[in-house]
Amino acid sequence: MSISKEKFKEMLREKGLKVTNQRILVLEVLADHRDKHLTAEDIYELVREDYPEIGLATIYRTVQLLLEMQLVDRISLDDGCARYEIGEFFDGEERHHHHHLICRTCGKILPFKDDLLEDLEDKIEDTTGFHVLDHELKFYGQCRECQKRGRKK
Repeated sequence: MSISKEKFKEMLREKGLKVTNQRILVLEVLADHRDKHLTAEDIYELVREDYPEIGLATIYRTVQLLLEMQLVDRISLDDGCARYEIGEFFDGEERHHHHHLICRTCGKILPFKDDLLEDLEDKIEDTTGFHVLDHELKFYGQCRECQKRGRKK
């Protein structure tokens, strides 16, 4: 895990949230699985390893609260499941957008960190007066491994 429990506690307090074991565990699970896009059920199974008495409803409530407090991000990858990931603020910098590259052949999801839309957001604001707060971008295609295997979809 890249962030200490104390840092998690500090972040929760800064957001005006009560520090609970459930919140800490959900944040830890998401931080430990940064490369994954976890469903609430995935989080539940991982949290249960250390906290077997936790209920799925608690996970849903915790994730929703952390989402509202902008400590986690929700992504929809068009598979009918809401998925969650730790927010980008953990790197100690201003929030940075990242996008997702989704392989249509194997389903792999790769993050893409360059935000090439900042100029577009500025132009939108200059032209229309509309201030963009957030955006999400998904690219669909085929990953390198599937291309090498010659698997087309």
